[in-house]
Amino acid sequence: MVGFGENNGRPGSSLSVSSSQADGANEDMWSNMLSSVASSKRLPQKNLLVLGGTPESQTQFIESLTPTAPNAKNQKKPPISNEFALGYTFLDVLDSDHEDILARLSVYLLSEPHPSFTPLLKPLFTPETLPETLVVILLDWAKPWDWARQVRTWVRLLRGIFTDLDDDCRQTLDEVVHDWESKRSTFTDAGGGGEVVLALGPGEFDEPLGLPLCVVCQNSDKIEVLEKEQGYKEEQFDFILQFLRTVLLKHGASLIYTTPSVPSPLQPLLHSLLSIPIPQSVRSQSLRHNIIDRDKVLIPPHWDAWGKIRIMRDGFDVEGINKGWSIDIELPSEPEAIEAEDPDGSVVIMYEEAIRDPRGGSGLALASAYNTGLEMDPVDTQKFLATQMEILEAKRSEETGTQRGGMSGMSSGQDDERQGRKEVEGVVRDHVGPVQFNVGGIQVDADDMLKRLKDRDAERTPDPGSAAGVNTPNSNDGKSQNEVLSAFFTSLIKKKPATPKGGM
Repeated sequence: MVGFGENNGRPGSSLSVSSSQADGANEDMWSNMLSSVASSKRLPQKNLLVLGGTPESQTQFIESLTPTAPNAKNQKKPPISNEFALGYTFLDVLDSDHEDILARLSVYLLSEPHPSFTPLLKPLFTPETLPETLVVILLDWAKPWDWARQVRTWVRLLRGIFTDLDDDCRQTLDEVVHDWESKRSTFTDAGGGGEVVLALGPGEFDEPLGLPLCVVCQNSDKIEVLEKEQGYKEEQFDFILQFLRTVLLKHGASLIYTTPSVPSPLQPLLHSLLSIPIPQSVRSQSLRHNIIDRDKVLIPPHWDAWGKIRIMRDGFDVEGINKGWSIDIELPSEPEAIEAEDPDGSVVIMYEEAIRDPRGGSGLALASAYNTGLEMDPVDTQKFLATQMEILEAKRSEETGTQRGGMSGMSSGQDDERQGRKEVEGVVRDHVGPVQFNVGGIQVDADDMLKRLKDRDAERTPDPGSAAGVNTPNSNDGKSQNEVLSAFFTSLIKKKPATPKGGM
């Protein structure tokens, strides 16, 4: 019994150990399976840093990246928090069928380039996140005259942040720059010769920031408004595009013009820059360069070159802009001066002289770029109003003098008319002779008769120097000239003609 008990205890102990080992193996198996499933479902995390714009334009930009699914009405959009300081939202990148999620996109938004926001941006850049981050700068066609200064400010801000990163982050930035440059300088030979290395062109990628950059010019439908209301011409639009292409070529950046509610290749462009897989057919069709349609410009990365910029319009100084931009983006001695300082040789000043703010009253000028000579200096508002007041006063005085001269001219004109009438009557009288008529066989000269009547009326008229109110004997006996003439001719008519001698 004892031996049986002992023997019975040993198998029991052995069975207990075997059961615990089996349970541990099952737990490891389930853990491995769950980990495998979790890793297969884990989404690639991508980061998008949006700089510039307003909260409204940033929201518009986010909506243009939101996929339009068949059940879009029931699709909930993630909230966007971008009213204060550093904003945030997220997007799910879907496949072409809107079924599978390809990546999760974290979007960080910053409107103002104030140095106080720098501490908010630094934690976003780590050795793990830097290879998965894309920087986007938003510009608005409502104010193209501010573009050069805005791009320079954001570039200075990024360069200042990247300079202060630790060694691990800076090493990661160098790796990102190398990978980005290799995408441009190598391609696969179709003849089967393998990869061919291409040298970078002049001014191309000579000022890398460390991260891919894309500049989005929103509201390109305002180009027509600028042309009609502000007097912009093709020279201005070409200069803006040539300037942007030249400075962005130095950073290896891409450029795109977008219009609200109009389809554009913005979404596949950003997905390509973030290395999010998209169908090759979609990429080849949507990412073709476009420099013909002025409101649908697309400059994909690794495509542009100085030669392509020059042929757009003659007279553009590519070398000068390239050199001046390197001076502009140099970090100032004080970080607070990233927005205000204009170094000697700044091309930002040249850009603002060529593309001026119409609100300043100076219109547009491209004399420094294309020598058009269309330039006006701004005028102070008070001086302008004072000048207009002087013009109005002079106009009022001129109108008053014209009225007075008109009245005097009318009076003198009446005198001239009377004098002319008398002269005409004299000429007619000399030509026709005196007017005579026969009254009862007597030839009467009408002019002589009228003269005698006037003389008689004059004798009857009292002396003007007599006292007022005193009646003279003849003061009330006078008759008008018409009455005298009527009485005289009536008396002549009533006289009987003389009887001829020898008559019966």
